[in-house]
Amino acid sequence: MLAYFIKRICYMVPILVGVNLLVFAMFFVVNTPDDMARMALGEKADRPEAIAQWKANRGYDVPLLYNAEVKGIAKVTKTIFWRKSLALFWGDFGYSDASGRSIGEEIRARVWPSFALALPIFLGTLIANIILGMKLASCRGSATDWTGQFICVALMSNSILILIIFGQ
Repeated sequence: MLAYFIKRICYMVPILVGVNLLVFAMFFVVNTPDDMARMALGEKADRPEAIAQWKANRGYDVPLLYNAEVKGIAKVTKTIFWRKSLALFWGDFGYSDASGRSIGEEIRARVWPSFALALPIFLGTLIANIILGMKLASCRGSATDWTGQFICVALMSNSILILIIFGQ
């Protein structure tokens, strides 16, 4: 069992790095550091030195993935990916570029209200599903079983957005 957990953890690391690289690439394809600086500075974005200063203050003045100007391990570590994205693995979410507030603090402030809403819904759904499953299992092969199976498959086949609209 321990070998299984170790194997799963070893699978997890390249998957997390791959997903992190993919999200990082998609973010910077859509939103370059120059675009972020122009949006943040507004009218002051006409001056190239203001954009360069904004990028330097927030760590966007280095290359994205590979820094050919330095030597050794710094070719990889002195990049935006290393500074911004890899810190997520040890729980450092950094600070918002727009407001300067800690992203980790914002998440911690909002997680408990979300949890308070999700937990009762989850428990209610779990209890209802167990009761329905036991009822259908006790009526195996009957019309109730076939009707229950049909309804469950029909509900699973719909998008959750449709269910939310009908639930309202």
